Amino acid sequence: MSDSYGQFAFVYDQLMEDMPYADWLDFARASWEKYGMPGTVVDLGCGTGSLSIPLARSGFHVYGIDLSPDMLAVASSKWEDSQGAGSALSAGSLRWLQQDMREWELQEPADAVISFCDCLNYLTEEEDVEAAFKATWTALRNGGTFLFDVHPPGQFVRYAEEQPFVLDEPDVAYIWTCELEEERCEIEHHLTIFARSGDNSFRRFEETHVQRAYDPDWIEAALRRAGFRSVDRYADFELRPADENAERLFFAAVK
Repeated sequence: MSDSYGQFAFVYDQLMEDMPYADWLDFARASWEKYGMPGTVVDLGCGTGSLSIPLARSGFHVYGIDLSPDMLAVASSKWEDSQGAGSALSAGSLRWLQQDMREWELQEPADAVISFCDCLNYLTEEEDVEAAFKATWTALRNGGTFLFDVHPPGQFVRYAEEQPFVLDEPDVAYIWTCELEEERCEIEHHLTIFARSGDNSFRRFEETHVQRAYDPDWIEAALRRAGFRSVDRYADFELRPADENAERLFFAAVK
């Protein structure tokens, strides 16, 4: 898996400003109330820190881990800005680490790991998913929780049927098309992005991102092979059983 983000990192937050970050945080807190409230949280595939930073500001000791140095640079800048925002910080902390999710590690076991915004779909080989699960199991303390979401195969089919997608905002715009390889359920996202520069001109750049959807039963079996003793499956930000209509599947695995 290569670093998929380059110039994209610096317009990521503009493109993703409508993403349901509050819903991911609410799901994490509801899950922790059920499975056990952590002190130390790893945000695996943290991107620009849109989940890591509010978790740290609310009192958790957070490690934000990502493969992309550009995403981490943006995240670090946002964290520094938030500390000078005027509101008092709690006793939380935040540290950024550039690591590959297939072989990440910490010096001390973590209480909880989250990996939201379909990060695991970017692992396009089964052995890479299994490696990420094993690395996460190893880094968790006994009783620790691993929460993550993925797009199921049906969502990629819907993307392919509904594309192209267009965004037209004053400072950023894109044209997004998709190509689905049905046998592997692997989708290739092609984005042509136009972003306003400091001199008021627009720069154009191209991005290609590849994701793969896995059978939910295979994911659960892979988690158990990695050593997780308990695996629950939910849908669309709620602690309710998943069905075939789910747009996002959520897994809660306990070591």
